[in-house]
Amino acid sequence: MTPSSNDDSILSVTQLTGLIKTLLEGSFPNIQLKGEISNYRPNASGHLYFVLKDSQSQISAVMFRGRAATLNFVPKDGLLVQVRGSVSVYGPRGNYQIIISSMTKAGAGDIMEMIEERKKKLAAEGLFDSSRKRQLPFFPQRIGIVTSPTGAAIRDILQITRRRNPKASAIVFPSIVQGEEAAPSIIRMIEIANAYSMCDVLIVGRGGGSLEDLLPFSDEGVVRAIAASEIPVISAVGHEIDWALSDFAADQRAPTPSAAAELAVPLLSDIEQSIEVSRNEMHESIQGKLEHLRLMLKTFTPESMELQFRHIEQPLSMRFDSARENLALNMQNLLQAKKVFVEQCTQTLNNCNPQTIFDRGYSMVTDEEGKVVRNAKSLLPGAKIRIRPAEGSISAEVLTVGE
Repeated sequence: MTPSSNDDSILSVTQLTGLIKTLLEGSFPNIQLKGEISNYRPNASGHLYFVLKDSQSQISAVMFRGRAATLNFVPKDGLLVQVRGSVSVYGPRGNYQIIISSMTKAGAGDIMEMIEERKKKLAAEGLFDSSRKRQLPFFPQRIGIVTSPTGAAIRDILQITRRRNPKASAIVFPSIVQGEEAAPSIIRMIEIANAYSMCDVLIVGRGGGSLEDLLPFSDEGVVRAIAASEIPVISAVGHEIDWALSDFAADQRAPTPSAAAELAVPLLSDIEQSIEVSRNEMHESIQGKLEHLRLMLKTFTPESMELQFRHIEQPLSMRFDSARENLALNMQNLLQAKKVFVEQCTQTLNNCNPQTIFDRGYSMVTDEEGKVVRNAKSLLPGAKIRIRPAEGSISAEVLTVGE
């Protein structure tokens, strides 16, 4: 049987939602829950929106500004918390949520604990050391982008790249960025970009999402692929408050994909200005050197050359004259010394000449055999002797011998 249009048993969506709201809110006015924060989204009004989850289920949660002001910690994805509140149904969307009145920390969530352990392990291997970081190229001609080809991130990056430098080209390496297949896909794209040197700088990232959505960028394999990349890498994961382990392994971290594009692509006007400054500096340097050479060439006139030659010649000539005078003086002193020496030797020889002794009145006596008589006792009376005075000789005979 088909019910009529005025049948009172037919409920509108609003009526059904109202009944569910009454049942739920009346049944769970004050409950306590323990779960892990995920997809944390603070509102500009001060309200906090997030999801509470465990290993199998999740529930939407909201903490209004007045209650949020009493918190003594800053909520974040992955934090394990204990909350008190009431279940409510949000009619416009037809979903239920818990309105939190108080919240305390209960420890680190499973995902955050896993990421922290992985972070410590990779940091101990030196994958996050600042000494490994490289400078981004000043004028990259090709920008590589590892991200989803259909997401908002790629549109923002391409738009900013075209605006900042139309001469730079972009190469999109399409990748899955969420779910179990995301990490192998990201790794494969990074390896392809490096294997064929397809770009000058590589942006690896995606738009915002929950902690689970961003988990592939904290995958150990992704971190190692970024650390091993020969191409400088910019990690651009989520919004400014989001982070992943890829941020620590990359050469630079950008708070958003749009910021990554601004880091990777310098403004064309800045590049042109830098080139112009370098050109002017080079021109001024060359002009300065040419002017210096002109001033030097002006000094090479015949008169200046003669003057410079005289400046070189005069000290040498003075040294030569001084050396010549010193040589002549030394030779004169040497000859004088030799002359004195010869005269001394001559005087010594003259003093030792027997003739000189004879000339002073002495005579030499020899026996018949020609031997010099030095002792009278060596002669006997009657012996023949010869006397040698200064001039001539005398033959004589010994009459007597005395002492």
